[in-house]
Amino acid sequence: MKPYQGVDFFKFSHLLGDEERSVQTMVRQFVERRFLPLVKEHHAAGTFPGELIGELGELGLLGPSVQGPGCSGLSYTTYGLICEELERGDSGLRSFASVQGSLVMWPISVYGTDAQKERYLPPLARGELVGCFGLTEAGHGSDPAGMETRCTRDGDGWVITGNKMWITNATLADVALVWARDTDDGKVRGFLIEKDDAGYSAQAIHGKFSLRASDTGELVMDGVRVGDERRLPGVEGLKGPLSCLNEARYGIAWGAVGAASDSYHTALEYALEREQFDRPIASFQLTQAKLADMVTSIVKGQLLALQLGRLKDSGTNDFRLVSLAKRDNVRMALDVARTARAILGAAGITDEHSPGRHMNNLESVLTYEGTHEIHTLIVGQAVTGIPAYR
Repeated sequence: MKPYQGVDFFKFSHLLGDEERSVQTMVRQFVERRFLPLVKEHHAAGTFPGELIGELGELGLLGPSVQGPGCSGLSYTTYGLICEELERGDSGLRSFASVQGSLVMWPISVYGTDAQKERYLPPLARGELVGCFGLTEAGHGSDPAGMETRCTRDGDGWVITGNKMWITNATLADVALVWARDTDDGKVRGFLIEKDDAGYSAQAIHGKFSLRASDTGELVMDGVRVGDERRLPGVEGLKGPLSCLNEARYGIAWGAVGAASDSYHTALEYALEREQFDRPIASFQLTQAKLADMVTSIVKGQLLALQLGRLKDSGTNDFRLVSLAKRDNVRMALDVARTARAILGAAGITDEHSPGRHMNNLESVLTYEGTHEIHTLIVGQAVTGIPAYR
C-alpha cells in the first residue's frame, strides 16, 4: 500500500497555514511510525499503548489548545488537525488525547485555581500524569441532570460517594475530574480526585467489541474525602461538565474525518490491487460509485470541521454548531467505514485492514459525548426553538 498522504481531493491543504501543515505532518508521521505498528497488538489485547503517553506529551499533543502553564496554546484549528491524524490511527488514540486535553486540562485551565493549574497542567501536558473525566453513570448517560453521585461538605473538605461508568482512561488515570451533586444545595460541582485517595478505585470494563485499544472503566467513590482545594471553584451546575463536553465534541468532529480518510485510503488501494474477472475491482462502475461517494463525503466533512475551527479561533463557541458537526461527521465516517469494509469483502472483517476496526470504533463514537439522537435534537431545537427532550 502506498504511504498515506491524506485526502486532498478538494485542495483542502491550500486552506491551511504553514504552522498548521507542519503540525499535521508531524502528527501523521508519529501515527505512521509509532502507533500503527502497535495498534493490532493492543486491539487484540484490549489495551491502550501506554508506552506512547510520554511521547504524546513530548510532541505537545496533550491539551495543545489549552491556555495555561506548561501548555502549547495552539489554535483550535491546529488542535482539530491533530485529532484528525490521531483518529486516523484509531479512535482510542484520539479519545485518550481528547479526555486528557479537553475534559481534564481545559476545565482546570478555565475553572481551576492558580494553584490547581500549577500543580496539574504541566505534568498532564507532559504525559507524566494521566487524567479521566467522571460524568456518565450507569443509569444516567444522556440525562446527566439525574446523576446520583453526591458530595457533602465536611468541615474544611468534602466527602464524595458514587459510581461513574464508561470512563475513558479510567484505570490509567492519576487524577479524575469527578462531577457530583451537592447534598446541601443540589448544585453540581467538580472535584479533582487522585488515584491514591482512600475510597477511590477504578475497574476496567472487559468484553468490548468497540474501542478495544482504549482504556474504559468504572470509577468508584466510596466516601472519598478531599480538601476544598481540590474543588473547581470557577463553575457550578451542569454548565461545568457540559462546557467540557463541548470542547471534546469539537475534537471528535475532526477525528471522525481521520477515521473516514484512512478507511477510504485503504479501500481505494485495495480496489486498485484486487483483481476479479481479470481486472481490478476499481475498474467496475459500482466500486467507483462507492469511492466517489466516499471521497465526496470526506471533502464535505473536512470543510465543515475547518469552518468550525475557524469560528472557534475567532471567538465563536456555539455548542449547537459543535453538535451539528459532531453529529454529521461521525455519521459520515461510520458510513464510509462500512462502505470501505464492504469493498474489502472478506478481508474487511479481519485485523489485516483498518476499516473494520474503524467501523466498530465509530459505533461507540456515534454514541458517546452525546448520542447521535441527542445532537439531532439539539440541532432541531436550534432551528425550531422547541426543545423536544423536555
